This record gives sequence, C-alpha cells and structure tokens, in this order.
Amino acid sequence: MAEIKIVQGDITKMKADAIVNAANKSLLGGGGVDGAIHAAAGPELLEECRALHGCETGEAKITKGYNLPAKYIIHTVGPIYRFHDQAENKRLLSNCYNNSLNLAKKYDLHSIIFSSISTGVYAYPAEQAAEVAFSTAKKWLLDHPDYEMEITMCAFDHQMYRIFTQELAKIN
Repeated sequence: MAEIKIVQGDITKMKADAIVNAANKSLLGGGGVDGAIHAAAGPELLEECRALHGCETGEAKITKGYNLPAKYIIHTVGPIYRFHDQAENKRLLSNCYNNSLNLAKKYDLHSIIFSSISTGVYAYPAEQAAEVAFSTAKKWLLDHPDYEMEITMCAFDHQMYRIFTQELAKIN
C-alpha cells in the first residue's frame, strides 16, 4: 500500500503533480496558505479561478500551477468550524480530502501535497482536523489499491508537524 508522508515547510515551494489549496468559496485568494499560493502562482491563477465561479464547502476544483513547482493546484473549501456541528464539520472536511484525491485521480495525477485544511482562520481544531485528514487519506488509499498515489501532508510549522506525526503513528 502507498504511504502517507509528512513534510514541514512552504507548500508553494514543493514539487508535486498537485498541491491542495485551503481556499475560500470565491477561489479568488485570501489570507494564509490561500493568499500565499495565489501570490506565488502569479496573476494567471486569479484569471483561471474567476472562470470557475467559486466552490462549495467540501468540494474541489483544479487549476494549473502556473509559477509554482506543482503542475496543478486543487482548490478545496473546508468548513468554518463554528458554522456546523461536529458531525457535519467532520463530513465536510473529509469530503475536502476525498474530493481532492478523486479529482487528482481523474486527472491522472500521482503525487499530491495537502495543506492543513480549515485549521487557520476557519478555526477547525488542529488535532481533530489531522485525525480527519489522515483517516480519510488512508481510507482513500485502501479503496484505490491499484492506483499509485503519493500523499503528503504539509505542516507549515513545528506544532502542526508534531500533530501530524502523532496522527500518522495512530493510523500505521
């Protein structure tokens, strides 16, 4: 079975078939990782995103990577934690990972790097979000045993890296 890996660093500098942007519903850029990805990719990304007419929570859309080392950017909109009950938050966040992975497979992509979806301004508790991320990714790999997919979870800081490491140990 394919493995799930962890890295710490700046997702905009990482090479993969696709990186996953924790976007807002407009897909037109914002703060945090979303703003960093838009800034690093260049103005063509904003032009392409305008043509996508937004994205609903839990869904995913794909664009070119433009000036990034990644070939593509998969944009997904995580839940705003305070807007939903715990079960709905978990379902929506799991959909972000599943739909991103399914879109990558549809485009015949074999390496994907996820940012920590919804844990910034959307205030999803990091430990709970990591549990959803890793369990969903592992289930996706088990459900697609004949598809080569390298999944990497990117932690921006040491605290998230520690949380990811603990979660990875639980699923292995």
